[in-house]
Amino acid sequence: MSEPTPGARDRARPTVTVLDYGAGNVRSAVRALEEAGADVVLSADPRAVLDADGLVVPGVGAFAAVMDGLRAVDAPRLIGRRLAGGRPVLGICVGLQVLFDAGVEHGQHSEGLGEWPGTVERLRAEVVPHMGWNTVEPPEGSVLFEGIEDERFYFVHSYGVQHWDFPQSIERMRPPQVTWSDHGGRFVAAVENGALCATQFHPEKSSTAGIRLLRNWLATLPRTGRLDDLVAADPLAAADEPADRPGPADRPGQAPA
Repeated sequence: MSEPTPGARDRARPTVTVLDYGAGNVRSAVRALEEAGADVVLSADPRAVLDADGLVVPGVGAFAAVMDGLRAVDAPRLIGRRLAGGRPVLGICVGLQVLFDAGVEHGQHSEGLGEWPGTVERLRAEVVPHMGWNTVEPPEGSVLFEGIEDERFYFVHSYGVQHWDFPQSIERMRPPQVTWSDHGGRFVAAVENGALCATQFHPEKSSTAGIRLLRNWLATLPRTGRLDDLVAADPLAAADEPADRPGPADRPGQAPA
């Protein structure tokens, strides 16, 4: 049996595209996904977005600015196409928030992607932003939180979804699983809804618990091999991302989401 080529990637690893739409420094997300067991591509190219085994939608900054960035790379359409085909998507922080109907920040109402009903509003806590480690309350049977139900995760946000109302009209269809946390009141910390999952906290900043959550998500992904040529051609492209890249979080007047 021949020895593997030095530096060759394990093709059993799923390929994940981190959506590159100017969301600021996503180096930590790329590294965490690689540590969790993925080959990672940082791109907004339609093929990379549509054909990856998994798509991660990061987000920091203001809701409206993130939506502007997503629209600039045709992300609403591409995300919709992935979900229509049952292809996994994971939103992080504002990447969770924009999956809801709308966000209201500083009196400005902005339309979201509308995958889930609900409005993102300012947290009612005395201390905002909610910044630091907090516990979560995952539902029974959660895949994302399997084995890490009692762990703490790292949050940085001033806004969140504080009410969940999802009418279930098809009895045999499994309703979304919602994980809650509390900071001056309950808010949605994560949602698992078939191919679509999202977390309000940052798995990539949540130490060992965050890596385990990402591994749980990666374990659900199909290994299609559709982007093997792209990863093989430039496997370190994601790691070369400049740390000072401007994005929605860097624009003046925008507090943490």
